[in-house]
Amino acid sequence: MRVRTRLTAAAAGALMCLTVAACGSAEPAGAGACPNGKVRFGVEPYEDPAKLTPAYEVLAKALESKLGCPVELKVVDDYSAEVLAMRNGQLELAQFGPLGYVFASTKANAQAVASFADSTGKLTTYTGGIWVAADSPVKSINDLTGKTLALSSPGSTSGDALPRYALKKAGIADDAVKIDYAGGHPEALLALKNAKVDAAEINSQQLATATAAGTFDKSKFRQIWTSEPIPNDPITMRGDLDKAFQDKVREALLGLSPSDVAKVSAFLDVDPPGPLVAVTKETYQPLFDLASALGLSEDDV
Repeated sequence: MRVRTRLTAAAAGALMCLTVAACGSAEPAGAGACPNGKVRFGVEPYEDPAKLTPAYEVLAKALESKLGCPVELKVVDDYSAEVLAMRNGQLELAQFGPLGYVFASTKANAQAVASFADSTGKLTTYTGGIWVAADSPVKSINDLTGKTLALSSPGSTSGDALPRYALKKAGIADDAVKIDYAGGHPEALLALKNAKVDAAEINSQQLATATAAGTFDKSKFRQIWTSEPIPNDPITMRGDLDKAFQDKVREALLGLSPSDVAKVSAFLDVDPPGPLVAVTKETYQPLFDLASALGLSEDDV
């Protein structure tokens, strides 16, 4: 049975908030002035928020300096909360997962602005994966029938949609595999590590983070499926913002240095880090196609 995370009004408001600078700072005058005197920047919970927050503080502080107004960082409770927060005008900027951006684009008018490049300035990608224990009898995705599979959270690109699409393409019925939503990428990895499931999604970013931290020994596990490359997360802005301010945001994001985004880039397996580079809706068209192929809607996020 699949457990779906349902968003309530309370959950939408339950955003872990960190103010990077005092909200009483002066707002620039004239065109491009900060809306309501500050910019609220949402981040999806793709890693432990306690780990993400210090990294995004550095990025937010640099962005604040370029925009000339306070940036308020909000690490949201789940993927759907971030989409709803932008739709309800509670976020000006947000970093979404690629699939989350699909729904944010259609439901919250999110406009893709920038994503993470390598040291040569090329847009980076990552991959989804399914792993099993090294001594598992499961040799391929076709052997998962009757097995338990840990996924991260509903609406995750690499941790939900792509593995389920792989099962569908392999001709495996939805109810033929027991899906266990672990609550996040680290939790899915931990479920496999602790032998709570037969297989688990582990994307290349989580793999790199856990391996570097010494919490995952690849020699004890084996990858049985890998997705096609996925363009890295877009940083977006709400499409109804003042045009002059949108231009200011775009210039600011694309003007950040590699050192400004290095700590965030490390979580996204971008090493060595580069700057942010421009992206558009067309960059993520394969994810729009994926959502259509799976018949996904915002209810699945």
